[in-house]
Amino acid sequence: MDLKEADILGQGIGQHWYYASKSKAIARLLQYRRYASVLDVGAGSGFFAKALLKQSLADQACCVDISYYRDRDSDEDGKALYFRKTVDETNADLILLMDVLEHVEDDVGLLFEYVRKTNVGTTFLLSVPAFQFMWSGHDIFLEHKRRYTLAQIEQVAKRAGLEVERGCYYFAAVFPIAATTRLLEKIQRGKSLAAQSQLRKHHPLVNNVLKILSLVELAVMRFNRCFGLTAFCVAVKKRENDDSQSFSTK
Repeated sequence: MDLKEADILGQGIGQHWYYASKSKAIARLLQYRRYASVLDVGAGSGFFAKALLKQSLADQACCVDISYYRDRDSDEDGKALYFRKTVDETNADLILLMDVLEHVEDDVGLLFEYVRKTNVGTTFLLSVPAFQFMWSGHDIFLEHKRRYTLAQIEQVAKRAGLEVERGCYYFAAVFPIAATTRLLEKIQRGKSLAAQSQLRKHHPLVNNVLKILSLVELAVMRFNRCFGLTAFCVAVKKRENDDSQSFSTK
């Protein structure tokens, strides 16, 4: 997750409807399987890795982010939690890239960098912001390069050498609200969108309503290939990759 958003929400991030719902969606997408080790790439505060540890869906986790000041060791709920600026190799059986690929020019190249570091059988869970027409000042604030359709992020996974197992959109229930808000922003500002976060600390009533809408949606999330604010992709490394191949978005 982006450290800019963590700074906005502070200690209350776990109660915010978006992050609380998304952590539960991740558990459901992973079918509540327990993993021996998780590598959270571009982890920021490590919110999602910590959530898996708290839910006993991981025995240990390592968060990787070039923005960390230094490497350090910690723990969460009695389980080992490591923070590293980089990793050269990993034995993790689950790799998370939560809202990471939209930040880089070569998304396929970045994903492949981690695919080649992992063992055959490793699961990858990717999430990205959905639909380019939803582009807003929020994307500019977070320094995004693009937004994705579900088909596009699945194609990124395939080009990086992974086999897609399932994909879906999430936050469909709140999509109309977000779409209307962003349409109004574009009408008011035209092409001169201002870099501004749309993440807010909501009134508890508003936060709870949005959380309930999103949690109810979990029951049908896996069937949703139509629309939502987030696109999820679960993919697996089925074979060793040929490093001589050229992986690029170009």
